[in-house]
Parts: sequence; structure tokens; C-alpha cells
Amino acid sequence: MKGRRKEMIKSELHDILTEGFGVNKIHSEYGMTELLSQAYSKGNGIYQSPPWMKILTRDTEDAFTYVSGKTGGINIIDLANTYSCSFIATQDLGKTHSNNTFEVIGRFDNSDIRGCNLMVL
Repeated sequence: MKGRRKEMIKSELHDILTEGFGVNKIHSEYGMTELLSQAYSKGNGIYQSPPWMKILTRDTEDAFTYVSGKTGGINIIDLANTYSCSFIATQDLGKTHSNNTFEVIGRFDNSDIRGCNLMVL
């Protein structure tokens, strides 16, 4: 909600949406303006990225150590650009899985509220 409405946890929001739309699962997208690629979830909050987009999670206490199967900060490598490559260390918290899927858990405490939807008032 990025400070504009009552903050909700993802499961609460998905419960409201599934009931409101009369569906079993919420499909969603994870991406940002700085990237050319997006990852998609077909439900249950599990995202699949394209083969040229790599999701890594870093230790929350040591930015130079990567973790798998436990919550960490999300780092993204996106090879979609022809003449450049995006490397982004986000303030999002997530968990990577062995089958190249990942979850978005939330954000680091006290991280900046960011996003292109904040540009229009």
C-alpha cells in the first residue's frame, strides 16, 4: 500500500482479492522499472523468472553471503538488455528454492518506500 492505505500482509490482501473476484488463486508479477524482465506467480506466492533473469538472496546480516531456502535480501541479475546487464540489490525480503522459483516475503525494516506508482499524486 506504500503508506497510502492501511498496511496489510500479503495473505490478508490475497484473501480479500480471492473472495472479491471469486477465484481460487491470485496470479501476480514481480518486477521494477530498472529491469526489462519480470517474474510471474500463478498462485501461492511462488514466482518463476525467465531463464535470463537470476534471483539470489543475500544474508540479512552480511550482504556478501548468499543464502538459499531461508529468508534473505533479494538480488536480481537481468540479462535482457542487449548492451548492458542490470544488477540490483533490492530492499525486498525473499526466499529462493532449488527449482529456480522464489517467494517475496516483505521488505527490510525501515527501508525507503519506492515505486513508480508514487510518482503520480
